[in-house]
Amino acid sequence: MKKRTTMLSYWTFRYLLITSIGLALIAFISYQWIQQETMDNRLRTAGMLAQEIADRAIGPDGRFTEGSQLGALIGDRKRFFRLSKEMCVMVIDKDGKTRFSVPDLTDEEVKHKLNDDLTESRNPEFKAAVAYIEANGERFGRVVVTQAKWEMTYIPAEDLRLFGIMLAGLAGLSWLTIYLLSRKLTKPIREMVAAAKEISQGKYDIALNTDAKEREIHELLSSFDHMAGRLKQLEHGRAVMLAGVSHELKTPVTSIKGLVHAVREDVVQGQEAHEFLDIALQESERLQRMVTDLLDYNSLSAGAVTVRRERLAAAPLISEIVYQWRLTKGEALPDEPQLLLPQSTLELAGDPLRIQQIVVNLLNNSLYAQKPGQPIGITVEVLVNDHGRVDIAVSDRGKGVRQEEQELIFEPFYRGAEEQSRSRGLGLGLPFSRRLAQAMGGELRLDRSSAEAGSRFVLTLPVWTEETLV
Repeated sequence: MKKRTTMLSYWTFRYLLITSIGLALIAFISYQWIQQETMDNRLRTAGMLAQEIADRAIGPDGRFTEGSQLGALIGDRKRFFRLSKEMCVMVIDKDGKTRFSVPDLTDEEVKHKLNDDLTESRNPEFKAAVAYIEANGERFGRVVVTQAKWEMTYIPAEDLRLFGIMLAGLAGLSWLTIYLLSRKLTKPIREMVAAAKEISQGKYDIALNTDAKEREIHELLSSFDHMAGRLKQLEHGRAVMLAGVSHELKTPVTSIKGLVHAVREDVVQGQEAHEFLDIALQESERLQRMVTDLLDYNSLSAGAVTVRRERLAAAPLISEIVYQWRLTKGEALPDEPQLLLPQSTLELAGDPLRIQQIVVNLLNNSLYAQKPGQPIGITVEVLVNDHGRVDIAVSDRGKGVRQEEQELIFEPFYRGAEEQSRSRGLGLGLPFSRRLAQAMGGELRLDRSSAEAGSRFVLTLPVWTEETLV
């Protein structure tokens, strides 16, 4: 298994390595540049010294100044300019004879040091600065100052130590900066890694500090925290769904098994046996409806249900849906539904089969909400709302939805107290209908509900236009 390292170690080590290499290159180039500048400065200083000696080499009487005076001047200037003691100063007359030198040199030694015109050093390791001795427009000779290149480029150890300390300090500061930055950036990642491990173990109650100053880190932590919350909801929904489906499917299966077993074992006979079989058939039909609802809901959630958008005339479509629903209910319908349809032609965009599923589900819910001994008073109304969309409203005068349940009725597998007592489904009708509405570009909502006035559900769909079907 490949060995892994932490981001903090990985990036700080590489940054320190890159910084060190960069600083080493900068130090090398700087050192070369400083040496060159030092040599140029010292060469200019030597030239200034040569010029000063040349200015003082001839007295007012036109004769060369005594060597003792020039020696004192040279010694003083060496101390002042911190020049090398190994520097060679030569005063040469116009005939090429050496008038004065420090250190003492003969004419032959001077000629050995300098080239033929006495202006440059014969040795390439030495540099020479020349100043001509002139007075009253006449040239009397020259002053030549020579010095070894290594002496001219010499940098004191104190300066080198200071330079090294500065580079080391810069490297340390750079490393400390990237260390602190990497530590700050990796901290939320470490927190998310720890949170991800808890989530993988089924612990969804994680605590992440999303109050970060950096926008990107704040968005990352907030998204992860939202994802954890969503996973918790999905896991809770899965557990509830599994428990709900298991419980609801177990009831009719147990009933069918008991009823059939009673008939098979001749516990009941004759007309009573037929009644048991009829009940078993009804339970099997209820079980089939539950399985169909579950499959339809899962298929829609997975995007496997095709929803079309067609140009539909609203009034004829709703009239036909209500008419067919009335025929299926027969005598079980206590009173006729009331239709309120627009006088003018109103066209909507949607899937007629899916609209029928939604409206029929709303009508069945209204019928189930009937108060004992009272008319249900179902009203189906089609109108254009204030936003230019089509509203299909199904209202009744039934028991209504309790205030504390109104926010939950569109949640999958949720059933109110009344529905649980009747045990007639999985609680997927309204969630499935809402998702169908959303798939058609519409919405399904509970407009109002109370025990006194009943409930009013509204299916909103887009009006058909030329652009709708594009």
